[in-house]
Amino acid sequence: MKYTLPFVAALALAPADLARAGADTPVLEIVSFRVVQGTDTADFLNAARATEAMLRDRGALVRRFLTVDDNGLWTDVIEWTSMDEALAAAEAVMQHPDFAPFGSMIDGSTVQMRHAPILWRME
Repeated sequence: MKYTLPFVAALALAPADLARAGADTPVLEIVSFRVVQGTDTADFLNAARATEAMLRDRGALVRRFLTVDDNGLWTDVIEWTSMDEALAAAEAVMQHPDFAPFGSMIDGSTVQMRHAPILWRME
């Protein structure tokens, strides 16, 4: 599946993202977006669930949250074991067929993606 330029361009990272994380520092991938108008929430969540095996098979996923606020802004938060794993996954999922249904429901012009090292955690 081909993605619009804004969606693919959102994968570009600021150099500071790469410089802040050590090789073993866990990283949050934070992606905010809106879904394509008319997308059914249940269908979208089913498409998200269908990406689970693909993400888990990478061996570096710690946890994932998918949220939506009252204004329809979705946020997909994935904790990865390292920046290298997060970046590799971000690139790989774009080519994986299990991602296509999920990705096709996202309005690519609204995607904002960033990676942030986890420097402190409260359990």
